[in-house]
Amino acid sequence: MSFKFPLATASWGQEELDAMQRVIASGMFTMGANVQAFERDFAKYVDSKYCVMVNSGSSSNLLMVAALFYTQNGKLKLKRGDEVIVPAVSWSTTYYPLYQYGLKIKFVDIDLNTLNYDLEQLEQAVTDKTRMIMAVNLLGNPNDFDRINKIIGGRDIVLMEDNCESMGARFNGKHAGTFGVMGSYSSFFSHHISTMEGGLIVTDDEELYQILLSLRAHGWTRNLPKHNLVCSEKSDDPFEESFRFVLPGYNVRPLEMEGALGVEQVKRLPHMVEERRKNGKLLQAALANHPDIIIQQEIGESSWFGFSLVIRPGSKLTRKELVMKLNDLGFECRPIVAGNFAKNEVVKYFDSEVHGTLKNADHIDQNGLFVGNHHYPIPEAFESLAKL
Repeated sequence: MSFKFPLATASWGQEELDAMQRVIASGMFTMGANVQAFERDFAKYVDSKYCVMVNSGSSSNLLMVAALFYTQNGKLKLKRGDEVIVPAVSWSTTYYPLYQYGLKIKFVDIDLNTLNYDLEQLEQAVTDKTRMIMAVNLLGNPNDFDRINKIIGGRDIVLMEDNCESMGARFNGKHAGTFGVMGSYSSFFSHHISTMEGGLIVTDDEELYQILLSLRAHGWTRNLPKHNLVCSEKSDDPFEESFRFVLPGYNVRPLEMEGALGVEQVKRLPHMVEERRKNGKLLQAALANHPDIIIQQEIGESSWFGFSLVIRPGSKLTRKELVMKLNDLGFECRPIVAGNFAKNEVVKYFDSEVHGTLKNADHIDQNGLFVGNHHYPIPEAFESLAKL
């Protein structure tokens, strides 16, 4: 089915096509100089010291969790059985690495308006057993990190960010994804920038950066500097270091073509976020006081990944009716991320618990959806949404 207002559209121009052709002409397709250039440029964009590109945002989350098991920093180091607080609404690969590393998962409800943590519930959920809070910035909307840091206080709780949906968002002028000890981003086709597939991790911690470099490629030493914080010192003989493995890593390396695309895409990113924010203002003007629909309440400066539409509690409108109306107007629709993830069958494998109730997560699971936003003006979309 073809939609007038699809969820996502291409953001490439001639520059991206030329970049791919340069890689093809070079004959060098595995991770190399283009990936390094994209990492450098993206770190500069978000004002972070270090950036590591991987093959997906999901792999970014996996490596972030893994890195905390191999750090020598006692305040950051996790062990199996440690408690991690997560919002009940996110994508599956926010949660899977936590399960895969044997962490205890505690689901906390979200706020019906912001779609991020219900901060009162989060504060109540934190105990002396809590070792990490995973902050998920949903649909472009950053969390209130002032409040989260106040909740953490002086306790040894690691703050980490899944920022895969919120590239370019800011809170108090600081980029979402840079408030935690590490933050993940996605450059999948439907996200703010596209490298076909791809993910990024940023951090200001040198040891974690070097651990990530090793974990990304087999756990070997080949990509580490001679003097490093993972294995101390490498041999000057590259043959000896060819297959020296020091961490139980993965192979989640990106391709050179993806790096080359990223170099061009990050140049466009400030403008694309600006256009998405302009569209967000038009959405707010069109639907701010709708009798049946709640739109997402912006925290800081959202980068508006998409536009959530949640049926108000007590409304007689059903989601099936809303989907039909939107489809008739030409809108492609999706559920809000994965809805209330705690309801999924896969959770039977987790060591998990629910703090209190998940009434808001349940509500958006049954009564919420989102439509697409884009990196260019879409005034007709807001004219149509105003008719709902």
